[in-house]
Amino acid sequence: MIDDALIAKAAAVLKAGGLVGMPTETVYGLAADAGSSAAIARIYAAKGRPSDHPVIVHLARVEQISDWAIDIPDTAWTLAEKFWPGPMTLILKRAPHVLDAVTGGQDTVGLRIPSHPVAHALLAAFGGGIAAPSANKFGRVSPTAAQHVRDEFGTAVDLVLDGGASEVGIESTIIDCSSGPAKILRPGAITETMLVDALGDEYWAVAALYEETHKKIREIEQRALAKINRGSAQAQENSPRVSGSLDAHYAPRTRLMMVEAAKLAETLAAHSGKRVAVLSRIKPPAPFAGHWALAASAPAIYARELYAHLRDLDALGADLILLEAPPQGPEWDGVNDRLRRAAFGSGDAQP
Repeated sequence: MIDDALIAKAAAVLKAGGLVGMPTETVYGLAADAGSSAAIARIYAAKGRPSDHPVIVHLARVEQISDWAIDIPDTAWTLAEKFWPGPMTLILKRAPHVLDAVTGGQDTVGLRIPSHPVAHALLAAFGGGIAAPSANKFGRVSPTAAQHVRDEFGTAVDLVLDGGASEVGIESTIIDCSSGPAKILRPGAITETMLVDALGDEYWAVAALYEETHKKIREIEQRALAKINRGSAQAQENSPRVSGSLDAHYAPRTRLMMVEAAKLAETLAAHSGKRVAVLSRIKPPAPFAGHWALAASAPAIYARELYAHLRDLDALGADLILLEAPPQGPEWDGVNDRLRRAAFGSGDAQP
């Protein structure tokens, strides 16, 4: 049940330039007035986020797109009608008045309409756009519960709205509609198949561009699996810059290693002298005595539980988190994207 008085209080905090922990169906956001440079600066300061990283603007209604973007293609309206409210962000040409603090100095802006009822109520009460990147320290594991936000920021956030556990569990699919055919910049719950179904006649343009991006993701993942355990870094490829696109992101402080299921037992044996925590879809072989968490077999449930699992395992004080690599395929792209970045950024070194 939505507490109208609490929503009104949260809207007042935003209008006064404050920060609110806002639940969405993807993850919890660190919300501030997207029309205030000072308020957005508080987001960057609290998160420790570089100022050239854009933030996504959350809206209450589709009609508000025109308040924030120009030269909006028909593709964007089609996708908005199909997937909003929901876990999709559209990258569009920014309107002239949109702050550089929102866009990271780029000529594009990211827009989204969340489906969470508490987020929707806050957006309606506030009336304008709300900037709301994930409510975690920059590069670390995203929050999917109100307590995660409190643990991360304490009194640095003026108010946290508790909307329960996030339903989707990973960040929104980001789709670039700013130039040429639509293309996926960050995978998520809205998959390639869903985009193809929504766009109909534009199937081949989207599919071809997605396949190119998909191929790059696969190549990166293959290189990453070989390099993760040596702590190597990679160049960033996405353009325009979008949230969560760094190779090191969503990362636990404990070192995270991904291995194929067939190599799980072998890898456990190789680390027998260490305190190891395991996240897998299969039970570790006996006589494993460390902490083990069972991951779901269905991709949607796996995604919903992923960040909570990573936070719980990170809090154990283990030497290593060993994670069974999930399957491949479009429905797993969002999960695999987050895990690859999490492994790159894990360990004592900051991403």
